[in-house]
Amino acid sequence: MSSVSRAFSFLRASVRPQVVPRASITSKPAKHALTAGEQAIGLTMMFVTILVPSGWILMHLEDYKKRA
Repeated sequence: MSSVSRAFSFLRASVRPQVVPRASITSKPAKHALTAGEQAIGLTMMFVTILVPSGWILMHLEDYKKRA
């Protein structure tokens, strides 16, 4: 009987709403303003890191299909 009550208390504890602490997120203005050139370089590098590998895979897709 005790195993049933332990299982029931376990299930009841999992259904009970959990208290989640509130995140203390604060925002401040940037210490250094980014120039337009720095922003362009950053965006270019982000696009390159995403698009070059996926473009490589798409260009060689037929090669990957032919492998045994």
